[in-house]
Amino acid sequence: MTYSALILAASSVPSTVSWSPKIAIIMILCNVLAIAIGKYGINHPSKPPALPSAELFGGMGFPALLATTSLGHIIGAGVILGLAYTGGL
Repeated sequence: MTYSALILAASSVPSTVSWSPKIAIIMILCNVLAIAIGKYGINHPSKPPALPSAELFGGMGFPALLATTSLGHIIGAGVILGLAYTGGL
């Protein structure tokens, strides 16, 4: 019963857009936006462990960078799927 339900669910999943440089640019922009928001939104962005080149990221530590890029990927996935659904890509 469960196996047939999974097959039915998999058959109704729409196809997603394939990778292209346009997709990469959108993801990079979403990550830069999330890093900029996180730089001012995180209370202690320079918590250790530090990054090797922390000055490139405004003095952010590794946990803050990991958190902001995770948020950037979530935002980027939403933007890419939304643009693909509306025909913007």
